[in-house]
Amino acid sequence: MDSSHEGIQMLLTAEQEAQQMVAAARNLKTTRLRQAKEEAEKEAALYRSNMESEHRKKVDETSGNSGFTAERLGGETEEKIQNLKKSASEVQSDVVDMLIKYVKAVKC
Repeated sequence: MDSSHEGIQMLLTAEQEAQQMVAAARNLKTTRLRQAKEEAEKEAALYRSNMESEHRKKVDETSGNSGFTAERLGGETEEKIQNLKKSASEVQSDVVDMLIKYVKAVKC
């Protein structure tokens, strides 16, 4: 009986050691997961910060140019309006004569 008692005692000791190993492995795994999560959060924050700064830079570039673009387009539009007015005034008498001709032709 003494040998069976020793065998049982060895099994209990081995089981406790295995439990300690498993607990240590779990703790190590938890620690590593926590570290990986923290590193991933830092990388994500850095990436987000870089993307936000690039976005702000592009917005600043675009909005800064929008005033210039609006002025340029306004100038081009005004120039086209003046050209159209000039063209219309050049053919105005011809158009009036043509309309009078067609009105007279319908009456007859």
